[in-house]
Amino acid sequence: MEINDHLTSKAKRDMQLIEKALHKDESAFAELMNNYRDALYFMMLKMTNNPTDAEDLTIEAFGKAFKKLDQYSPDYAFSTWLFRIASNNCIDFLRRKKKQNISSLNDSQSESGTEHADNLTSNQLGPDDELMKSQKIAVMRVVVEKLKPHYRQLVELRYFHEYSYEEICDEMNLPLGTVKAQLFRAREFLHNIMAQFRDNI
Repeated sequence: MEINDHLTSKAKRDMQLIEKALHKDESAFAELMNNYRDALYFMMLKMTNNPTDAEDLTIEAFGKAFKKLDQYSPDYAFSTWLFRIASNNCIDFLRRKKKQNISSLNDSQSESGTEHADNLTSNQLGPDDELMKSQKIAVMRVVVEKLKPHYRQLVELRYFHEYSYEEICDEMNLPLGTVKAQLFRAREFLHNIMAQFRDNI
């Protein structure tokens, strides 16, 4: 990827990091995240008005961008390209959330507009739901075992033990940006393994 002379120093910095990232340099992924994570998070927070959704969408946006990094064109600033991906992903998320809310509302109302008593019961999972959840966890554990030890530890701490990013940093003695970048990679590996797993069922 050619670095043009007319680019700003910030754009040149990003291009150099992208070049390294394309050659699987983990520190380059981490640095790109560090450079734009806060700005992207606040953009997502403004769009969703929900800190948890904003954090998840920020992570998703980096994940999608890193996965498509080979499609990035230096005709545009990396930040513009990244924020467009994040914005489109957030809009899709809000549409899905709105549909789910409408669907839940419709499900909770009878034809006369009153709520079904069944829908006012406890939020606890039923026996079938519990079984399905335990089966999913069992399958996930089998899949996670196929990851390299480093990535396996990250995934187990984050999703099985429900560690925060900061707790993972302390546990593994890694900077926050590196933890998040490597979790992106781990998710991508998991996705590929899961696809192969489903094909073999």
